[in-house]
Amino acid sequence: MDHTVDIISDPDPWLNTTTANSTSSYRPTMSPVMDKTINIIMIIVLFVTMISLGCTMEVSKIKNYIMKPKGLAIAAIAQYGIMPLTAFCLVKGFQLSDITGVVVLVCGCCPGGIFSNSMALAIHGDMNLSIVMTSCSTMLALGMMPLLLFIYCQGFPSVRNAVPYGEIMLSLVLILVPCSVGIGIKTYRPQYSKRFTKVGMIIMLMFLVGTLILIGVGSGHIILTMMSPSLFAIAGFMPLIGYCFGYVFSSIFRLIHRERRTVSMETGCQNVPLCTTILKVAFPEDVVGPLYLFPTVYLVFQLLEAAIIIVLFRCYQRFKRNEEGKSDSRFQRLHFNTSLLSHKIEKKNKSLQMSGWSLFHIDSTGT
Repeated sequence: MDHTVDIISDPDPWLNTTTANSTSSYRPTMSPVMDKTINIIMIIVLFVTMISLGCTMEVSKIKNYIMKPKGLAIAAIAQYGIMPLTAFCLVKGFQLSDITGVVVLVCGCCPGGIFSNSMALAIHGDMNLSIVMTSCSTMLALGMMPLLLFIYCQGFPSVRNAVPYGEIMLSLVLILVPCSVGIGIKTYRPQYSKRFTKVGMIIMLMFLVGTLILIGVGSGHIILTMMSPSLFAIAGFMPLIGYCFGYVFSSIFRLIHRERRTVSMETGCQNVPLCTTILKVAFPEDVVGPLYLFPTVYLVFQLLEAAIIIVLFRCYQRFKRNEEGKSDSRFQRLHFNTSLLSHKIEKKNKSLQMSGWSLFHIDSTGT
């Protein structure tokens, strides 16, 4: 990217050209009070959800992944290698301007999000690996994010200095503390663990649907009128590439299928709130404008694509079970027919043996 361009005087190539003249009047559509309320609700929902996910974990398996960190290493390389490089290639491929490219790169350099754990559960992944991966990814973000932003966003020191270490630590707390509570419930009150998991997943599903509705109602018209087609395409491609490359990359290293699906979800799901925070800290509102909404668009595509993958996987599983059921039924019928035929042959042999013994008995008596 050419960093000699003055980003404030740049003629807004990141916007839809039909509404470029309205950027100066852009203002957030949500009041600070409403924004704070939604953030508090989100923290509570995530806390409850992570407790429910913790109820699916086992301490022995967690120790195994920590002692043999092959899956963790693969996930970390995929998260901090594939996603930033994907964002960089998309920025170059779509020839985005400086400020737009920085926004996309910031999103690509973020660690895995908490939503990946719910998606991993829905796709029958390994929850122990998923939670440990998210925790490790968040801890690595304390060092990897400044490094990646330094490499990919040279010329923008405000971005490198805007890494929200406090929010990263909060994300880590929101993972470890409730998961520890969930593990405690499964260890000492295992009869309640399944109930907690079901309730947590229902709450998370309701929250996600409500979030998508609020985004559509509150910001949908701004997103549709002010975002360029290039940004929509990038927001659609990035998570999809993450899901696909995560699965392929873990397949190369021969992880089992459950672990491959888990790495796939972890790679494609980014920590979108963290990206939004970095943009707010690094740039003034009149510079970034509606690009504050790009992480929101990314979140929508991320959730929709994950939902499609989950539905396709569930359909495949149901089809496979039906086929296995038919195969078992055919095998049982064949086994029954074979047993029946064997029984008839055995009965006939016994009959022949009895007849032969009777003839021999008659001849020996001379009658």
